[in-house]
Amino acid sequence: MLLAIDSFKESMTSLQAAKAFEQGIRTVLPQISIATLLVSDGGEGFTEAFLHTGKGHRVRTMVTGPLGKRIMAHFGIFDRGKQAVVELAQASGLALLKPGERNPMRTSSYGTGELINAAIQQGVRTITVGIGGSATNDGGIGMAQALGAIFYNAQGDLIAAPATGKDLLSIARIDLSGVRRRLSGVRIAVACDVANPMTGPRGSSAVYGPQKGATPAMVRHLDAGLRNLCRVIRKDVGKNIERMPGAGAAGGIGGGFVAFLGARLLPGIDTLLDAVGFDSLLASADLVVTGEGAIDGQTVNNKAPVGVARRARKRGVPVIAVCGAIGPGAHRVHDQGIGAVYCITPGPMSLERAIGSGKKHMTQAGETIGRLLTLLPGMGKGT
Repeated sequence: MLLAIDSFKESMTSLQAAKAFEQGIRTVLPQISIATLLVSDGGEGFTEAFLHTGKGHRVRTMVTGPLGKRIMAHFGIFDRGKQAVVELAQASGLALLKPGERNPMRTSSYGTGELINAAIQQGVRTITVGIGGSATNDGGIGMAQALGAIFYNAQGDLIAAPATGKDLLSIARIDLSGVRRRLSGVRIAVACDVANPMTGPRGSSAVYGPQKGATPAMVRHLDAGLRNLCRVIRKDVGKNIERMPGAGAAGGIGGGFVAFLGARLLPGIDTLLDAVGFDSLLASADLVVTGEGAIDGQTVNNKAPVGVARRARKRGVPVIAVCGAIGPGAHRVHDQGIGAVYCITPGPMSLERAIGSGKKHMTQAGETIGRLLTLLPGMGKGT
């Protein structure tokens, strides 16, 4: 059995979810052979998933958090110092804020730029950045400032760092000469799990702003700000990113990476699975258990469980997904290789209670699925 379970937001990390599931299934099948792979489609746990392979080491550094406070964050160094893996959620993540602190007008991606700069100072030439789980809607202007970008308003005044979502409408001119000097010879790839454009009804502000604390008025302001940013980027940088799939990822930082840093956007889960040798692990697996906090119609957009299932299906390996909630459109995952979906939440309860009891419920799910497996030929002895 191969466990490849993504984190359950605010409840369990990928590793905690896997350990809880294994504890449960071993109460029924104590001798079962289990391999664990940490997975992430670019959000929380992205760096940890790479480090779990044992092929790199962690570097810790102080950065500016989403609300301007100094916090400790880390990134990974691999390939004998040539490559780094950076995770936006470490520096600019929603999980760093209390619910009452969430306000994308005030949050900045500046700390993510500081993490990238710290990696460059280590001498790396290639950087892979996971951008899920952001607390920001600043189009990446904070991140770019930390790497040397200068933004001016219509009066020719500098926009102070760290820039936030409220500053987007003020931008009138962009100078990237400092960024180009700092990133000379450095290639950046961005692991991105959504295809949303920068603006409009499917854009960053409208779709993801509310979960970051945006009111309807804020959504309108932020969307107008990102439209203004795209206009200035077309004028000063010569790139048209507004309708580009993935530009709206992580509060528009997907587009910011392309415009400011010349980065490539890549599917998050596939980037990770390629790097950790997932396909080779499938060769010895007779069942894959994957999952994440919620399985719904959005999961088919190359979220971690579907990324795992598509590869398993090519090898003929069956897949079970576990989740905390099953939402509208969840049936669509069956066409992607997920044979069954199991909700670990045992009954009606508040979200807060479900989050707090996640590990216990995951252990119970492992035991239940283990008992189902004993009904299958060859599994009853736990082999």
